[in-house]
Amino acid sequence: MLVASRSTPIAADRSVPGLIVKIGDYPLHHGGVGAIRSLGRLGVPMYAITEDRWTPAAVSRYLRGGFVWRTTGTEPPAELVEGLLRIGREIGRPAVLIPTDEEAAVLIAEHAAELSGSFLFPRVEPELPRRLASKQGLHELCVEHGVPSPEALFPATFEEIEEFAEHARFPLVAKNREAFERRRKPAVHGTTRIHGPGELLRLAQGWGPAPGVILQEYLPREQAEDWIVHAYFDAESTPLAMFTGVKVRSWPPHAGMTANAYVVDNPELAGMTAQFIKQIGFSGIVDLDWRFDRRDGRYKLLDFNPRMGAQFRLFESETGVDVVRAQHLDLTGRRVPEGEQPAGRRFVVENIDLPALAAYRRSGYTTPHAPARPSSTELAWVARDDMKPFFTMLARFVRPGVRHLWQMWRSRRAAASAASASSAASAESAASAAE
Repeated sequence: MLVASRSTPIAADRSVPGLIVKIGDYPLHHGGVGAIRSLGRLGVPMYAITEDRWTPAAVSRYLRGGFVWRTTGTEPPAELVEGLLRIGREIGRPAVLIPTDEEAAVLIAEHAAELSGSFLFPRVEPELPRRLASKQGLHELCVEHGVPSPEALFPATFEEIEEFAEHARFPLVAKNREAFERRRKPAVHGTTRIHGPGELLRLAQGWGPAPGVILQEYLPREQAEDWIVHAYFDAESTPLAMFTGVKVRSWPPHAGMTANAYVVDNPELAGMTAQFIKQIGFSGIVDLDWRFDRRDGRYKLLDFNPRMGAQFRLFESETGVDVVRAQHLDLTGRRVPEGEQPAGRRFVVENIDLPALAAYRRSGYTTPHAPARPSSTELAWVARDDMKPFFTMLARFVRPGVRHLWQMWRSRRAAASAASASSAASAESAASAAE
């Protein structure tokens, strides 16, 4: 039975369960909860790896079973593979794997031979997800295939950074170069804006002899607009579900997880994404972050997540298909119903959108393509048929949330002080030169 409209439920294969796979400690992950609900509402038995028995995902009414397994992302791959196989034996039948982070996506691709008997997942070239998750690998692929992306430097030594600092344009952005290294030995804690050469050199002194960072061109927020593409591609790299939207707010501001976004049709961006995926031969779910640079009128690819994004529930077609449902249907041999995306649909992450709203009021960032009002709203946590994850999130969020806000405030104060010191130093240097 196939879907003709939203009123006709999708006939998923209920004999094939799904398994949420996560590596690392991030219990308040609304994307995993969204995937459990999405497939669980179709009657698909859902399982998940959780940090403990009281994460939001672990208490969802749609979860058939949880596997408490604390990982850090620093474990040997063989240990992680054996852990997955042990879970597969407990489930007792092949399950569709749904990774929620780059580490899990890379592990599955690179150990497909060992995992294929116990699980179902899209098959790709083993090294491709790691390359896409790498900032350097993605930049090289963009250059190779003519996809616009910000200018970037991948320094190999501190001396190279010193030389770069003498002529670089500031501000610029520093990011961790490799997905796995962000857990083992992160050079920076997320995307970091650097205001001047003095600040860059102070940071670089802590990066060691082989800096694991990318120094990237800063695209001014007042001259940019952030876009999202979520899609599922089959074994022939053909899109079976493709969605585009505009990001209104994120947390941390301008560099973190989507907090508020709208569905907006963007055929140009969809076409660019489909062409790039076809060229590199990827199969599976993708979550891409693009930034429209108003200065030159080009979309530039910032991030390529070779897995489900936390905000994937922003997107659902008129036939009830999202990327997680598309993957399950395709891997179980069922046709993915075609359908347009309903423009104007909004997605809100309740626990991070309020602080994001306060931060964005001062930032000067605008989203001209966002509609004046939503046609409908999908909340990340609140769901009338599954309220326990919301209350569990609240119970776990309050203390870490306050601590995170305090750290953000201190970071902004430190960045402002560094920018002020850099400006003062530049002025003093200019005055000395004039004398």
